[in-house]
Amino acid sequence: MKQYYGFSFEKWKIRFTDTAKSYQKKYKTPLWKYAIPKKMKHLVSMPFIYAMIIPAIILDIFLLIYQQTALRLYGIPRVRRSEYIVYDRKHLSYLNLIQKINCLYCSYVNWLFSYAVEIAWRTERYWCPIKSAKRKAGWHEWERFFADYGDPEKFKEVFNSNKDFFKASKLKKQKI
Repeated sequence: MKQYYGFSFEKWKIRFTDTAKSYQKKYKTPLWKYAIPKKMKHLVSMPFIYAMIIPAIILDIFLLIYQQTALRLYGIPRVRRSEYIVYDRKHLSYLNLIQKINCLYCSYVNWLFSYAVEIAWRTERYWCPIKSAKRKAGWHEWERFFADYGDPEKFKEVFNSNKDFFKASKLKKQKI
């Protein structure tokens, strides 16, 4: 609970106090002031930014199909979309309609990429569970179940195995 900002969760819903709502509304930029970008670079970049929704939606559709086929066939637990795609910024009173739409767009695309990465990691855990020789950016928790680089015995043990998915699921529940 974030008492400092005046919100709490009630039955999974965000609730702001009336005081917090009133305070936030003071910082809301009127829609008519925000509608036309003040800087040329913002105006020029808009078509490029918003055009990315097309490949994002296509990716989302392909991820759905992939999960419903490949992950089911291999017995890999599917990734719950609801754990990755979150639209909670709509409750912020200091955002105008355009800002809320922009936040919706950014939330969707960024969370979609997180969702896609989780699906990719689960696939890699099943098909190629070998740690890289060189540490890379973007380490993921599934890597702890991978065989060390150069360890053929461990690789043979974990290759095409889905037992760690259920072990990881139990570990996550214990952390919560």
